[in-house]
Amino acid sequence: MQNNSFMAQWVYTDTVKDHFMNPRNLWKEGEDFQPDGVGEVGSLACGDQMRVGIKVRDGKISDLRWLTYGCASAIASTSMMSELAVGMSLEEAYHLTPQMITSALGGLPEHKFHCSVLGDKALRAAIDDYLEKNGLPNPYKTKVAKIICECKGVTDVQIEELVKEGKALTFEDLSRLTGCSTACGKCRNRIIEALEDFKHIYGKD
Repeated sequence: MQNNSFMAQWVYTDTVKDHFMNPRNLWKEGEDFQPDGVGEVGSLACGDQMRVGIKVRDGKISDLRWLTYGCASAIASTSMMSELAVGMSLEEAYHLTPQMITSALGGLPEHKFHCSVLGDKALRAAIDDYLEKNGLPNPYKTKVAKIICECKGVTDVQIEELVKEGKALTFEDLSRLTGCSTACGKCRNRIIEALEDFKHIYGKD
């Protein structure tokens, strides 16, 4: 007989179940949706892939569609993300976090939290794409950046860009290109963890 604490880890909230069974803003086949920006992260080889398309009017997300090849948690998380993002300014949407999405769902099992990170990454990528296509500045990346190597001032955004572009796929690559972990070395584990996370997100495994 399985104990209650184990079973509790597998319990989804009614909100999660609703968004999984009735996903909002799904990008349906054949739908005439012309996005102003598109973001895609993940890899089918890794088991999950996400595409988000946005329409922008007056600096706000006026509409959004998404597609994902992922589990129930990924579907529910992206559905909720799409509801939260529509109507937000680009800056507000760029700062939408997995924690905010998970909280709106009423929580996810701990071992499923990683499934909620692709949606916000794809949303940011769609905003990046929109700004780049229209020759507009992107002040948001630096605002969401977190310093991982304090000695060299290396941020997670820097690591993300290097991985996304395929320039740094090993710790040695990152250390050579950014100087991270060449001083005190205390950030080594955090650097490696961030590297592996971004490799998974951008299908560089």
